Amino acid sequence: MPVRPDNVHQATLLRLLREGGRSRAELGDDVSLSRSKLNLELDRLIETGLVEQAGLAASRGGRRSGMVRLSPHLRFAGIDIGATSVDVAVTNGELEILGHVSQPCEVREGPAIVLGLAMELLAKLREQGLFTQLHGAGIGVPGPVSFRDGVPFAPPIMPGWDRYPVREVVSQELGCPAMVDNDVNLMALGELHAGLAKQVDDFLLIKIGTGIGCGIVVDGKIYRGVSGSAGDIGHMRVDDQGPLCTCGNTGCLEAYFGGAALAREAVRIAPRSPYLGERLALGGRLSAEDVAAAATLGDQAALQLIREGGRQVGQVMAGLVSFFNPGLVIIAGGVARLGHVLLAEIRSVVYRRSLPLATGNLPIVLSELGDTAGIIGGARLISDHVFSAS
Repeated sequence: MPVRPDNVHQATLLRLLREGGRSRAELGDDVSLSRSKLNLELDRLIETGLVEQAGLAASRGGRRSGMVRLSPHLRFAGIDIGATSVDVAVTNGELEILGHVSQPCEVREGPAIVLGLAMELLAKLREQGLFTQLHGAGIGVPGPVSFRDGVPFAPPIMPGWDRYPVREVVSQELGCPAMVDNDVNLMALGELHAGLAKQVDDFLLIKIGTGIGCGIVVDGKIYRGVSGSAGDIGHMRVDDQGPLCTCGNTGCLEAYFGGAALAREAVRIAPRSPYLGERLALGGRLSAEDVAAAATLGDQAALQLIREGGRQVGQVMAGLVSFFNPGLVIIAGGVARLGHVLLAEIRSVVYRRSLPLATGNLPIVLSELGDTAGIIGGARLISDHVFSAS
């Protein structure tokens, strides 16, 4: 098994170096250790192979301090299992993506097929020479997760996955530690590490895709709740008389504006939409991407559909903002690619309905990481584990 730090001091140093190489003097500014103790812990990390010397830093007025950095041989895998695709990436210790592959796959095909595909995609990256040994793998799945046990728990759109030992299976297959979490939480971690939330300690990430979920970050850490189900806003009821949801209840937000709901509504309005009507006649089905394309062309029926969905999302978000008072809200996911028409509607509702004190300096923005947020978050999740005291 890969080496891990011996104590909390080494763990702290590794997490600081994850942000990039530093001089010993700079590290001394950020940790509460004497110079001799700091050098002792760094030297021990160098002996384990987790850290290496990297020359001399620029002078700060005296003797030049030695530079240290994470070993360039460190490798983490981020595996993002979506409802309709699998994304896999390999990163270095600083969580820079070295290789990324993706392939369509229905999560409904079950864990054996989906995880088998993820292993095949990782094997392709191995064949490209990106790694020989992984130090850890972080996996995101589109449903509730018992984080402590490393298993999905009664996921509505994942038949066959309930309590499946994802963490154990992946760890044994790859020969390294593995961690499993809800995909939205990993997207939030990705934004925290490399996205718009790098300088924000308290924020919400709203994923609008096949499902709708919320990643909650408090003081720079994911808040999962007691059992791991915090942020499952897609199953908050917005209308008692609404359509049936995959969870078995009626009127859930996801049943109004998740990917499947948007495709259903696109078919309904197709007779009033020249573009959607033509696409439906040609392909026999419609998707969120078709609605986005129609809106780009100025199709009024599609624009109205997006605005209605944005209002529903905005009403739920307004309550979240008043309750949580975040410093930032990031909108992400496949349906979020509907773009600024959707964003404008959500902003309008949130700014109008939430408390002024909560929205006075609140940015509501679209993610800039796109499909990489979840895989960066997976690498961040497992690196947090590996860079903790054993």
